[in-house]
Amino acid sequence: MSILIKNGRIITSSEDYHADIFIEGEEISAIGKNLNVTADEIIDANGLMIFPGGIDPHVHLDMPFMGTYSSDNYETGTLAALHGGTTMVIDFVLQTQGKSLHHALEQWQSRSNGNCYGDYSFHMAVTDFNEETKNEITQMVEEEGITSFKTFMAYKGALMIDDRQMVGLMQEVKKCGGMVTVHATNGDMIDFLIAKHRVEGKLSPLYHYLSQPEITEAEATGRFADMANYTGVTAYVVHMTCEGALNHIRDIERRNQKVYAETCIQYLILDASLYEKDFEGAKWVMSPPLRQKKDQETLWAGINQGTVQVVATDHCPFMWEQKLMGEKDFSKIPNGHPAIENRMELLFSEGVQKGRITLNKFVEVTSTNAAKIFGMFPRKGCIAVGSDADLVLFDPKEEHTLSVNTHHMHVDYSAYEGWEIKGRCKTTILRGQVAVDNGDVKIQKGFGQFIKRNKVTGII
Repeated sequence: MSILIKNGRIITSSEDYHADIFIEGEEISAIGKNLNVTADEIIDANGLMIFPGGIDPHVHLDMPFMGTYSSDNYETGTLAALHGGTTMVIDFVLQTQGKSLHHALEQWQSRSNGNCYGDYSFHMAVTDFNEETKNEITQMVEEEGITSFKTFMAYKGALMIDDRQMVGLMQEVKKCGGMVTVHATNGDMIDFLIAKHRVEGKLSPLYHYLSQPEITEAEATGRFADMANYTGVTAYVVHMTCEGALNHIRDIERRNQKVYAETCIQYLILDASLYEKDFEGAKWVMSPPLRQKKDQETLWAGINQGTVQVVATDHCPFMWEQKLMGEKDFSKIPNGHPAIENRMELLFSEGVQKGRITLNKFVEVTSTNAAKIFGMFPRKGCIAVGSDADLVLFDPKEEHTLSVNTHHMHVDYSAYEGWEIKGRCKTTILRGQVAVDNGDVKIQKGFGQFIKRNKVTGII
């Protein structure tokens, strides 16, 4: 199968030009003006921008959490992602404490294999680092192509590891050429505040937010960065939300250390006032919680300064009935919100269209940087000869409204209901196949492939 895309405006992390793109099989074969080739299909992209396929390195599909499962599985979640211009996601395998990493991987593979529309990979969340786990790290990197290892500094008793385990893991991962990522919040302090608010009868969603003040994230981010500096491991902070945490990242750059930082689309455009909507605020209960307007300004600045390299989603949707589990106690509300389909369009509309970021920066933080950081570049994250033909044809002028009535995520509300957007994904191409065209799905479940990733370099 070959495709010729004509007359498009190609946007990469460093370039902006008009040219044709010729695709043969799964890869880009040629790029140039007025290409004289014969193709099975010709797409006229006049008036459209062409971006590399989006990469969302932080999603939770079909994930067990708080006695239930996130409502998007690998089928619905990766398909919704394609509708929104994201051609690849990286999900999290969660080790069960007391069991092996391979045991966890097999569980996640049983849910993902053969069910994905889009391409995918895994991070391995290490929740019980010991001698047995230590011996599995090299196998994950060398044999499975899983080169990033997630840690939690919160959720004691289920996911959290202590600093001793953290340092041991960092040392082992560094030897293997991998990366350690972190959910950086002070779990002990948060647990104390949750218990305090419950005893005081303060049980609404607002107290989810008040149980995780900015200091809990700032302190943990600094502590994690210090341990990473000591061990020399390549390090990455997920879902950063606030000024205090980002300032720690800025500070460590003065000591010639690099810690990558990811934020999520919700932290750039939503704020904590939503928790004042009585129980409706449960729609936005996530960890860390939404923050203040000043934190949004800091994160936008961090993107432009290069201290925040990635905009992800932490997509972890739950049906409203599931959210109601915490109607009488905020600590029982499943944490997470839906955004996998909305990320690219929201960031373009709120970022590019409003002059907060450039087109090149948009491509950097939605695709290219993630591909480089997580060992997939130049196969993914760019528009170049020999790269996978993962492309988004995007109309920068089309206006539309986000709504539960039109989204494709498997969740019965929208976190962005009624949000007016300027810019729309028209056609998404995955490995040389038109996957979604004007809302019509052109591929079958199982087309998505697991992508083995290379060892990390610590350089982007």
